[in-house]
Amino acid sequence: MVALSFFCAIAIGTLLLSLPIAVKHGNEISLIDKIFTATSATCVTGLVVKDTGSFFSTFGKYVIFALVQIGGLGIMTFSTLFAIALGRKLTLRHNVVIQKAMNQQKVQGLSELIKYVLYITVGFEMVGAILLFIRWIVIEDWSVKETLINSVFHSVSAFCNAGFSLFQTSFTAYRADPYINAIMISLIFLGGLGFVVILDLPKLFSFRSPIKRLSIQTKLALVISVLLVAIAMIFILFIEKDNVLEGMPAGERIAASFFHAVTPRTAGFNTLEVNNMLAPTIFLMLFLMFIGASPGSTGGGIKTCTFGVLMATMYSMLYNKDRVSVFRRTIPKDVVRRALVVFTLAFIWIGFVSMVLLFTEKSHIVGQGNVFLKVLFEVTSAFGTVGLSTGITPNLSFIGKVFIVLTMYLGRVGPLTIALSVALRKHKVIYTYPEERIMVG
Repeated sequence: MVALSFFCAIAIGTLLLSLPIAVKHGNEISLIDKIFTATSATCVTGLVVKDTGSFFSTFGKYVIFALVQIGGLGIMTFSTLFAIALGRKLTLRHNVVIQKAMNQQKVQGLSELIKYVLYITVGFEMVGAILLFIRWIVIEDWSVKETLINSVFHSVSAFCNAGFSLFQTSFTAYRADPYINAIMISLIFLGGLGFVVILDLPKLFSFRSPIKRLSIQTKLALVISVLLVAIAMIFILFIEKDNVLEGMPAGERIAASFFHAVTPRTAGFNTLEVNNMLAPTIFLMLFLMFIGASPGSTGGGIKTCTFGVLMATMYSMLYNKDRVSVFRRTIPKDVVRRALVVFTLAFIWIGFVSMVLLFTEKSHIVGQGNVFLKVLFEVTSAFGTVGLSTGITPNLSFIGKVFIVLTMYLGRVGPLTIALSVALRKHKVIYTYPEERIMVG
């Protein structure tokens, strides 16, 4: 159901972008570029082969906007519902059980749950659009209509972690603007936290043991998200101080480093030229894109909680513990297995596609620096539905674009459907084979 719904949305989006009114007069777009754009929008990735603002007509921009909203809202709804159903071994038919699973007295079943997802998504997007409008109407010489369109489009794109921008250079023009940076970073971060975590956040403002009252999911998502952003920000600030950050005031350097510590968590916007960054920074962003956002969010990647479970598992193995635990709670073995499967298959797919693109794209991106790192960055960005690029996307061959389309699609629906299939397919083995040791390490 998840895979088919996204496939149908991509197909409809491709058909709409095939209409002559979807592009500006005089522009032409190939079939593969239509599919690429529709997939990137529906899978809220943000990789583009044609500049959104200058190439597409008003109708085409509306189509892309609608696909971004449908993709972001759809994956959040699907992943939230399935996470509740599978994580607590519950059925969606029992409203009272869902209420207990959410730890929320106000949630009264499936229909209410979907309403909560919708209200939270639209609510944050509206607030973001209003704040962007207030800022842009003051500093930009745009009409009220143009300011409103830009505000709504970028607010939705940011909260859905899509990375699509109507500006040709993304947000590089607002690198020194603290207000725009704060609004965009907040939307990206909140969109990447996930519905269940957002619903749990008000407990932080409770006077009675706020930290203890948070669910393990919320604690893990928040701790890993904050740690990744903090470490990445310090790293970028230090490594790039004599490169892309050179000559900037201290405040602008901090803002740019902070922005680029948050945006690889599947957002795709940029205030610095990624193509000019040093190899260590590119590699760090690869790591961030692979992990991605949190479960039940609009973001992609293997997810922060998956990474947290893997780290906890490794810690338990190193200390020879027979159980995996986090925050004084034992993690079920089936959750550990799911995390291992998602991580392994994601790693294998990224490696496979990178190898294919290194072969097919050698004549298209030759002479553009470290080809291996650029290809690996592009593939990881597609799988993590990030949208950041070192500039090779428009130059990809037909085969290259096909594989990136597949990677975006699998990166969007893959981790969730893999986790579902592992959880739903119970195969009890009623026999055991004789044990035999294997040398490891």
